[in-house]
Amino acid sequence: MRFSRSSTGTLFVGGALGLTLAALAYPAMLGVQNVSSSPTRIVAQTSAGPLTEADRDFVVKVRAAGLWEYPVGQMAIAKGTSPAVITAGQHLVAGHAALDATVRAIAPQLGVTIPNLPSPQQQGFISTLSADSRGTQFDSDFANILRITHGSIFNTVAKIRSTTKNTLVRALADQANTTVLDHITVMEKTGLVNFDTVLFQETSPPKLPASDVTPPVPVPGAPTVVLTPPPNTGGSPSAGPTSPTAG
Repeated sequence: MRFSRSSTGTLFVGGALGLTLAALAYPAMLGVQNVSSSPTRIVAQTSAGPLTEADRDFVVKVRAAGLWEYPVGQMAIAKGTSPAVITAGQHLVAGHAALDATVRAIAPQLGVTIPNLPSPQQQGFISTLSADSRGTQFDSDFANILRITHGSIFNTVAKIRSTTKNTLVRALADQANTTVLDHITVMEKTGLVNFDTVLFQETSPPKLPASDVTPPVPVPGAPTVVLTPPPNTGGSPSAGPTSPTAG
């Protein structure tokens, strides 16, 4: 694969689902104007239980992850040169469409404003894979980028699941845990994962500015972007790509 350790350290970790669980400056959420740096600080009392900064950031980051991994999954379906890469793309599309439906359902109940665009770093992931021609380079970059980002978030999902007092966030963490593990597994099944690079990235994350890993605040009044579920209803990944729509 073409990425060096230094470049992957800058490119990969800290975005996608790479949560830090420190509060990010996202003042549109819940009307919060002065965001502290305490993940355990309660920012709202909801019918599902107290909502902490970490809970809120988790909901936002699950949404943002889908906004970049869903189109990347579509790319893999269209550009992948092996059945395993295409299958991995199908799992990304199906998994994030399902997670997105959950996030869009619970966000209003929690008073959380969700983004319509991924973070700048996540947009960089899309650009990197878009620039790859169909072929082995795309396949390798796809498998390694996605394996690094999912591996980086796996323990964080478990931490949210074990510490949140909010029942809606807990259910989302359950779903995210299953989805992330599935996506880790299908990336590894491509046979393209460079584990030396992956483990280095997961254990040596760069410290990126919040502006790089924070999704932009949605434009007021803009329709919510919806990640369309695969056309089949049996729960298995779609055999073909679908497109994000606004609704």
